[in-house]
Amino acid sequence: MLRLLMGLSLPMLWAVALSAWPGQGEARTLNARIARVATAVARLEQVQVRLAWPDGAAAGELELRAARVVAPELGYRFQDVAWRCPLRRDGRGGWRCDGELRGQGGAPLRLALELGPASTDARLSRGASAIALQRAAATPDLTRIDLTQVPLAWTQALAAQAWSAGRIKSGALDGRLDIAAPARAPLRIGGDLRVAGAGFDTPDGLIAGEKLGAALRVDSELGALTRVRLGGRLLDGEMLFGNAYIALHGKPVELDVQAESAPGQGWRLPRIVWRDAGALNASGSAALRGDASIDALDLQLDSPDLAPLRERYLSGFLGLAGLAKLELSGGLDAQLSLRGGDLSQARAQLREVRLRDEQGRFRFDGLDGSLAYSDAAPRESELSWRSGALYGLEFGATRLPFSSDNGEFRLQRAISFPMLGGRVGADNLRLRPPAGGKGLDLRFGLNLDKLDVAQLSKALDWPAFTGELSGRIPQAHYADERLELDGGLAMQLFGGTVEVSSLAMERPFGVAPTLSSDLALRDIDLESLTGVFGFGSITGRLYGRIEQLRLVDWQPTAFDAELHTEKTHGVRQRISQRAVQDLSSVGDSSFVGSLQDKLIGFFDDFGYSRLGIACKLADEVCLMGGLGAAKAGPDGRPGFTIVGGAGVPHLDVVGYNHRVDWPTLLERMEAVGKGDVKPVVK
Repeated sequence: MLRLLMGLSLPMLWAVALSAWPGQGEARTLNARIARVATAVARLEQVQVRLAWPDGAAAGELELRAARVVAPELGYRFQDVAWRCPLRRDGRGGWRCDGELRGQGGAPLRLALELGPASTDARLSRGASAIALQRAAATPDLTRIDLTQVPLAWTQALAAQAWSAGRIKSGALDGRLDIAAPARAPLRIGGDLRVAGAGFDTPDGLIAGEKLGAALRVDSELGALTRVRLGGRLLDGEMLFGNAYIALHGKPVELDVQAESAPGQGWRLPRIVWRDAGALNASGSAALRGDASIDALDLQLDSPDLAPLRERYLSGFLGLAGLAKLELSGGLDAQLSLRGGDLSQARAQLREVRLRDEQGRFRFDGLDGSLAYSDAAPRESELSWRSGALYGLEFGATRLPFSSDNGEFRLQRAISFPMLGGRVGADNLRLRPPAGGKGLDLRFGLNLDKLDVAQLSKALDWPAFTGELSGRIPQAHYADERLELDGGLAMQLFGGTVEVSSLAMERPFGVAPTLSSDLALRDIDLESLTGVFGFGSITGRLYGRIEQLRLVDWQPTAFDAELHTEKTHGVRQRISQRAVQDLSSVGDSSFVGSLQDKLIGFFDDFGYSRLGIACKLADEVCLMGGLGAAKAGPDGRPGFTIVGGAGVPHLDVVGYNHRVDWPTLLERMEAVGKGDVKPVVK
C-alpha cells in the first residue's frame, strides 16, 4: 500500500515542482523543501524536491524524498521514502517520469507517472504485480485503481485497521477499485476483486485460512464510522474459527456481509447471509469484539440435507468429540442467539435425522421433533427417536419431553424404552450447555430392569454368559469428558451375583475411552463358569473381588483381583485333571501329589479343600498370588498355593512365578479356551 499511497500523493508533489519549472532552453536546478503535503488519503512530512535539467538535454532528473508518509485511516506509516526518475515532456503538454521507488526496510519497486493537462496516470510494479492509478482533472476527487496479481501482504496494514490480530500470509488480488475522496465527506472505496490462494492466521492459531479463492464486490466508507459491505462468492479453500473448521472443497458459497465499526470498538454485522446450496443456508446478525471473538449473534439456519455438513462444517467439532466419521442424514431448521459469547436462546427442528458412528459406538434412527433452550423464560419441546443402538446394543422407540429455562435443559418426566429383552429408563435429566467458561454438564438417573445377559454377551462378543442385569444409578454425572455413576448394578450370573460399583468413564465417545470400576463376586457356580470358558471342570462356589479395574479402549490395563472358593453346604468341591492342567498352564504352576505321580493319571478329578488365585496388574505385568505361601520349589523359588488338595489322591497346585507377563497370560488363557492345552501328567 506504500505504492498506492505514493501513487495518490506524488502527483501533487510533482505538480508543485513543475509549477516553478523554467521555460524550455534554460538550464536550471530547482530545490524545494516542504514541511507538509496533505491529500485526502495521506500526508507527507519533511519533503524535499530536486529538479535538474542540463541545457540542451532531452531529459532532466526528478528526485522526491519524504521523511514520513502517513495514512491514518488506512493504517500505513512509512519512513525515508525516495523516488528518482528521468523527467521528459510527452509532446502533448504533459510530463512523464519512470524510476525506482524505495522506502525504509522494503524492497524497491518501479513507479511510472504521467502528468497531463487532463489526467494523471501512475503505475507501480514489481515483477508481474502491478497497481495502476488513473485520475481525471474533471473529477479530482475520484481515483481508479487497477490491480494485477497484487500480493495480499501489501494490504496488511489496511486489514489490521479492522482486525488487529490478523496476519496475511499469502494470496494475490486482481480487480478494480474506485476511490472517492471528497473534501468534506468520508473516503469511499468500492469495486470488484478476485482473490486467489489467500492465507491468513492469528498468533494463537485459533483463526486461520488457507488456499482461499473468492470473487467479491466491495463497498466501504472510511471515516468516523467505518462501513463495509462485502458480497459475492467464496470459490474454494479452508477456514478455521476456533473449533469450527469450514472446507469448501471447490463448491462455491454465496455470501453477503455488512459491517460497521467506530474507532476503538469492535464490529457490528447487521447483515450476514451465507448460501451453500443443498447443504446450509444461514442469515442473521452479529457483534464482534476487538479480537474478532463473538460477543452477540442471532442466526437462522436451514439444512435440507445434513450429509454434507460433516466434511464442510462440522469436522472440527466432531473431531474433538472423537466423532470424526459420524454419518449424518435428514433435515434441520435452527435458530440460535448468543449474548456475551454464551448461548442465550436456541431451537432446533429435526426432520427424520439419522446419526451413525462409523466405529459402531452408537446409532439413532428417525430422530424427529424439536429441542428448545433458554437462559431466561421457560420453553418446552419434545424429541423422539424410532430406534437406536449403543455399542451394538439395540434399543427401541421413545419420546423425550423437555423444558428449558435459566440455562438448563430438563426432562419433564421419567422415560423408558425396550432393550435386550428388558427395559432401560432415565429420569431427573438435567443438561447445561457450555457457558461462562464452563464446559457441558449433564446429570441423569438410570434404571436397568431385567436385561438379558445372553443378548448382551452376544452383542459384545463375550463368552456365552446367561442371566439377568438389573440395577439403579441414582445419578450419573458427565463433565470435562468424564462420566461418573453413583450407585451400582447387579448381574445375576451362574447362580450367583456380580455387583458393579464406582463406575466412571472418561471420553465415552472420544479417542481411547477409559472405564474404571470395582466388582464383587458372590456365590458363583464354578461348574457353570468353567464350562462357558472352555476350562476344565471345577465344582464349588466362587467369591472374590476385582478392584480398581481400569479399561482403556476396552482393554484391561490395571486391576487388583482376588478370587477364592468358600465351602457351601451340599456343594461338592472337585477339580478335573483337565482343570489342573489348565491352571498350571495359565499360572506357570506345578502340581504335586501324595501318591506316586504315575498313579495320578488314573484319576479323572480330585477333591480340593480350597482354591484361590490373585493378580495385581500394572505396567503389563501381573503380580501373582494364591491362598498363601507354599514350600520352595527345586530351584529354591518360593511358591504360593493355588489349589489345596483334599482326600485321596491328595493334590496341590502351587505357583512359582510371581511376575507374569500380561500379554503372555492372555495368550495362555486363549489357548485354554480353544482346548489347545493337552493334559500332561508329571
